[in-house]
Amino acid sequence: MATTVTLKRTGDKVRLVVLAATQRLAYDVPLRLQMPLVGFGLWKVTKETCADTVYNAIKEGYRLFDGASDYGNEKEAGEGLARAIKDGLVKREDVWITSKLWNTNHAKEHVEEACKYSLDLWGLEYFDLYLVHFPISLEYIPPSTKFPQEWWGLDGKIHPNKIPLQETWTVMETLVDKGLAKNIGLSNCQGSILLDVHRYARIEPQVLQVELHPYLTQEPLIKYCKLLGLAITAYSSFGPQSYVELGAHKGATSLLEHDVVASIASKNQKTPAQVLLRWALQQGLAVIPKSNNHQRLVQNLACTTFELSEEDMKTISGLNINLRLNDPVDLEPSLAIFA
Repeated sequence: MATTVTLKRTGDKVRLVVLAATQRLAYDVPLRLQMPLVGFGLWKVTKETCADTVYNAIKEGYRLFDGASDYGNEKEAGEGLARAIKDGLVKREDVWITSKLWNTNHAKEHVEEACKYSLDLWGLEYFDLYLVHFPISLEYIPPSTKFPQEWWGLDGKIHPNKIPLQETWTVMETLVDKGLAKNIGLSNCQGSILLDVHRYARIEPQVLQVELHPYLTQEPLIKYCKLLGLAITAYSSFGPQSYVELGAHKGATSLLEHDVVASIASKNQKTPAQVLLRWALQQGLAVIPKSNNHQRLVQNLACTTFELSEEDMKTISGLNINLRLNDPVDLEPSLAIFA
């Protein structure tokens, strides 16, 4: 079964306590947050397989599904969830569903529209978590014209739009007020943006989702988020693996095949994937691995059943080369949000 969390009230916040094997992880998070630490990522899950994949993942114990309008498979994911609920595998409240606001919908008149569009695709009344996918605003494209809208306009070019993040965040807050999202957060943001949002937020971000793996360890960002009481979801836990088929792995050796990771996996009698996921969990991070292989899907969920030594943790962190694989600057020089 999935890792579970319990919440203990401390003033206006709660203490998130994660029980995973012998490891006890805890950090302050806002009151509304009750998120599983191991979920299933829906990026690049094909429409043809998505419904079955979600259904089977639920059957094996996954209770968090990380989606986005940009993934183009929310309808199919919702069908898999609906089937699992109908068959009595779970109730809606047992499952945590995350979606994301795409860059073309940052203007105040489009935020709620985009959220409701995704909810309709999922067949849901609310998201457990709704994130701003990137701190980047692009020219609006109606979903009736193109969906997913992607990075490129109808002319095949990228068209940045001058919508300040404060405008977008103010409407994100109303999604919570209206019950469309239980929690709201950010994705692909660094400390300067977090600091800015906290200056004006009426409802502070509860989750930050970022690329984070042994090639990109981001220790200062982790430290800052814990100071803010902001939970982190790490994506691309296996590093270049997800980017090979896109031709965007930047020549890096797969972490799943790295000698260091393989050696630690062998010593602990675990798979390299389990070691990489456990490395993140022991830092208090949530993870959202994806696998089209059912056996690996089950194995990934078992990353909660063991503990890495302090030496192993340091050795894996020592692989850091600040390699960022998902960087908008590779698409358009003016989108250098990580410069």
